[in-house]
Amino acid sequence: MTKKEVATQMTSTPFTRRSLTALAAAAVLCAVAPAHAQQRVIHIVVPFATGAVQDTVARAFNNELGAALNASAIVENRAGAGGTVGAALVARAPADGNTLILAAASHNIAGFLYNKLSYDPLKDFVGVANVGNAGYVLAVASGMNVSSTADFIKEVKANPGKYNYASAGNGSATHLAMASFLAKAGLQMTHIPTKSTGEAVNEVLAGRVQAVISSSIGVIGFQDDARMKLLASTGQSRSPFLPKLPTVAESGLPGYAFDSWIGLLAPAATPKAEVERLNAAANKVLADPAIQERFKRLGVEPRSQSAEEFQKLLRSDWDAMGVVVKASGAKID
Repeated sequence: MTKKEVATQMTSTPFTRRSLTALAAAAVLCAVAPAHAQQRVIHIVVPFATGAVQDTVARAFNNELGAALNASAIVENRAGAGGTVGAALVARAPADGNTLILAAASHNIAGFLYNKLSYDPLKDFVGVANVGNAGYVLAVASGMNVSSTADFIKEVKANPGKYNYASAGNGSATHLAMASFLAKAGLQMTHIPTKSTGEAVNEVLAGRVQAVISSSIGVIGFQDDARMKLLASTGQSRSPFLPKLPTVAESGLPGYAFDSWIGLLAPAATPKAEVERLNAAANKVLADPAIQERFKRLGVEPRSQSAEEFQKLLRSDWDAMGVVVKASGAKID
């Protein structure tokens, strides 16, 4: 062997060994990587700020839903424009079941309230799972010195334009619930939109705003607070969480009713098999007594439906919300 050949062998051998070691390590990494890649991430978009009804409900079951799907389910707040910012994001998302929206009545309301939307609330989504029903409550600042729905109507009617009401934002369910109430009662109040139900309730507690129709969860903790008076629930029947509270219909405004479904929606093109899989996982989670108790503490009645049943509910609610928006006279450019 020549000196040149020896030198070549001496310099190449360590390099070859190092290369083989590196290749072996890469092979191990490649073998491990797929296991990590298989961890699915499901994004549950909440189209309102932290503290809103959908936000608290989403965070009450997202971890369990993720576990049921062998995935990680994370909650993402995408607030703005009465929930339409978050809805638009989900409408454009890949239809693979990994991006969902936890929506409520405000989702369908937007289709009639806004003159221009980049999506169709009914046609661009498919119902995945109905998870619950949220009741609402008419509440007033103690400074109004009224004790019933009838008193409230009488006071506001005698002082048109004097009083304000707060909501979780333009186009929110809390906005339309009050707007339709005022229209039916023939009243005038100034709308003060805020970023969330919690903020709207705080405005009433502070006395800066005189009234709000809030989700039950937003006011149930203030039943004995001297700063606020809960006048009535807005459902067809009395709330199971506030059974002593009369309905608006029985205490001053016959024929008025408003409540809201809460459910998971996906982009319309999501395969039926994926929708069914997500629905089965959601219903499994909702059957857990611990989750049911969690929902009840939030003032939300747990609901379980097939995806097909939920889709039918969405269609009927679409028609109902069209009537509500028309009656309220509300419009947003």
